[in-house]
Amino acid sequence: MNLHQRAAGVLLHVTSLPGPHGIGDFGPEAYHFVDWLHAAGQKLWQWLPVNPIGPGNSPYQSVSAFAGSPLMVALEPLVQRGWVDAPQLPLGGFGHAAVEFDRVVPWRLARLREAAAGFHTRATAGERAALAAWREAQAYWLDDYTLFMALEGVHQGRPWWEWAAPLRVRDAAALAAARREHADEIAFWAFVQWCFDEQCIRLKAYAHDRGVSIMGDLPIFVAHHSADCWARPDLYELDDAFQPTVVAGCPPDDLGPQGQRWGNPLYRWDRMAAEGYAWWVDRVRRALDLADVFRIDHFRGFAGYYEIPASSPTAHVGCWRPGPGQALFDAISAKLGELPIVAEDLGHITPDVIDLRDGCGFPGMKILQFAFGGDGAHEFLPHNYPAHCLVYTGTHDNDTVRGWWQQAAPRERAYAGAYLAATEADVHWAMIRAAWNSVAHIAVCQFQDVLGLDSTHRMNVPGVGEGNWTWRFDWPMVGAEPARVLGLMTAASGRGRFELLRVGA
Repeated sequence: MNLHQRAAGVLLHVTSLPGPHGIGDFGPEAYHFVDWLHAAGQKLWQWLPVNPIGPGNSPYQSVSAFAGSPLMVALEPLVQRGWVDAPQLPLGGFGHAAVEFDRVVPWRLARLREAAAGFHTRATAGERAALAAWREAQAYWLDDYTLFMALEGVHQGRPWWEWAAPLRVRDAAALAAARREHADEIAFWAFVQWCFDEQCIRLKAYAHDRGVSIMGDLPIFVAHHSADCWARPDLYELDDAFQPTVVAGCPPDDLGPQGQRWGNPLYRWDRMAAEGYAWWVDRVRRALDLADVFRIDHFRGFAGYYEIPASSPTAHVGCWRPGPGQALFDAISAKLGELPIVAEDLGHITPDVIDLRDGCGFPGMKILQFAFGGDGAHEFLPHNYPAHCLVYTGTHDNDTVRGWWQQAAPRERAYAGAYLAATEADVHWAMIRAAWNSVAHIAVCQFQDVLGLDSTHRMNVPGVGEGNWTWRFDWPMVGAEPARVLGLMTAASGRGRFELLRVGA
């Protein structure tokens, strides 16, 4: 996708799709949603990270920066290929409004194990060859990930720094023995990842056929308990016991008086630079296998990142350190070519962040919900945008537009009402229209805002550890009108197919 073209899209995580199996996946409903986007004239479908979920069910705290989420592997294609019988739902089925992770995760993993067993006994020679070729091509990350998952099971889910010492320190003989002993479990995790890749890439191709590009999301940091950290502990700020000496976060500010202590280990940028940033080249290459363009979360951390002593329980104690800067992206682009990256440049933004973003040629982000706390000079008001940016009504970290309106300060709500010529009844459409009519090259809204939903449909509340990432929709709550109206706005603003105007006339 050309980030300089005028286009519009919708932010909806894969897990929020409908379907009978407890969580959205790459199955039939994903194809239905692509058809909906096409009907509404949209050119972009934005996802959140598609990595395995971590603590709090967050996709931003994954056990792997390279692997795909097993929960997104659709069961229907596995049934069609004869590897597993049509699954029987648990008593009462699953709810449609929210993901019940405690029930869904074990149930779906059990079905995937049944499919892997079916593949082992019934796969064709061609299917076996395809899996073997894929494993060889992806070995640069897959070998460590699959062994990590097998060993995590052996150690009853304990973090890797508590594993048996030879495995913890990656003794070569111990790793070789573990690969032999746990070959079946390693094969299972490889099968799941192969299914994920096949389904994701097939969906991406289907979207392309309908003029829709896929936008992914790349968290800047990795989790401490991850295959990445275990495989290369030398690339992180860890002590001799593999514990972080400093961790990631952001300092207190007006939006977050307590700041945020994320707890991720920080990179040893000097060691990554000495290797030509090879780990990052591999990571971006992998991201572009699965998506056409991707957002880098917390982009400011590449210019300068906030370092918190691991001993500090809060973000109040910390200091800024210089990041790798443009040298990192020059190294990646030298290997991969022009990078289709969106810089998440929100929060504490200093001139060095702007210089890095612009030096790399990446578009930044504007959030309309943030625009009404000042006056007409606010950078997030549409009349102040540069063309090379993405405007959002709100992201997954924001409330829905209707929820924001209901909870906004009176002055902020009054200003928004005047600027958008809106009331609570139509503020979601008014904000979408303002974004779509702006000069920003790309305009994106949450699917919740297309439907005019309130705060009960919010995806994530930053800083809150539980209860996030569960939202799902069902098609009866959509109806025909949202696609029609969004399509007309998209066509009228020069972001979509002009024939939608004639159809809607």
